[in-house]
Amino acid sequence: MFRPIALLAFCCWLGFESPVRAEDWATKMFDETRYDFGKVARSAKVEHYFKFKNPYVEDVHVASVRTSCGCTTPRVSQETVKTYGEAAIIAHFNTDQFVGQRSATLTVIIDKPFYAEVQLNVAGYIRQDIILNPPFVDFNTLDVGQSAERTLELSYAGRSDWRVLGVKSGRSFLEAEAVEVSRANGQVRYQLKVQLKPGAPSGYLNEQIVLQTSDAAAPELPIGVEGRLETSLTVSPSSLFLGVLQPGQKVTKQIVVQGKQPFKITEVVASDKNFEFKTGDVAKKVHLVPIVFTAGSEPGNVNYRIQISTDLGSDVVGEIAAYAQINGPSTTAQAAPTK
Repeated sequence: MFRPIALLAFCCWLGFESPVRAEDWATKMFDETRYDFGKVARSAKVEHYFKFKNPYVEDVHVASVRTSCGCTTPRVSQETVKTYGEAAIIAHFNTDQFVGQRSATLTVIIDKPFYAEVQLNVAGYIRQDIILNPPFVDFNTLDVGQSAERTLELSYAGRSDWRVLGVKSGRSFLEAEAVEVSRANGQVRYQLKVQLKPGAPSGYLNEQIVLQTSDAAAPELPIGVEGRLETSLTVSPSSLFLGVLQPGQKVTKQIVVQGKQPFKITEVVASDKNFEFKTGDVAKKVHLVPIVFTAGSEPGNVNYRIQISTDLGSDVVGEIAAYAQINGPSTTAQAAPTK
């Protein structure tokens, strides 16, 4: 693990040529470090999630995030990220306070397991001739498979011939149309109807629809679509790291299984015989399920699937992934096992 080794040793393990590049370990956690919002409407809710994942055994802790420009406000979805855990630095573009071309550098300060700084860059152009009300499409909380419709109003001030030519969606479960409401003296109003159809995956909905306009300088205008789709059964964590273990070592973990109505867990099955589970026979909305795992004799990275069946029906099944690294007699691990 990281604790007994020096930073220099850690850098060497990662393949760095010198401690000067020591902070590369932090940057490599991020999917991307730059994002362009493009041209967006004034007052629109515009955010980007810089996602990152902790592939290391040690916890990663984000101490703070600072911004170089008031046009962008950053926040952290989760300050402490455990092994295989995922989080994001969320960049909120302040379209209600600024107009024109804007850019910002977000500096992410990480203080554990080692100090590091990661710089993220955002840019975009905030149009003052287009206003959305409300600023984004919010479906709130829905059940998976449930349909819903939301309506927004778009106001444009400028060219008398400006038009919305169409609406694009990259998702089959999102449909939208724009209907012109009024046009006079360079003022144009559209009503945007957005439909959520069955087929959207469970979890947080963070999508976009794109208006296609007659403006040659800015032919597309993105609009955010948000919501949360819940299933009747949730299991957390969705990914369980069992630890860095010696052969024969036993470890106990716990998962939470939650439903919208009281239920019984009828069976818990793993893809390996080295698991033991203990469940009750009482129907309730929340179950705490202890998991006992005994490491096998073969060293290496191992992964398993755990499936939870209930009395809510054969189609209501929970599933999580479990991972472990089993060491040999002289193995010392600094990174988490590869998925």
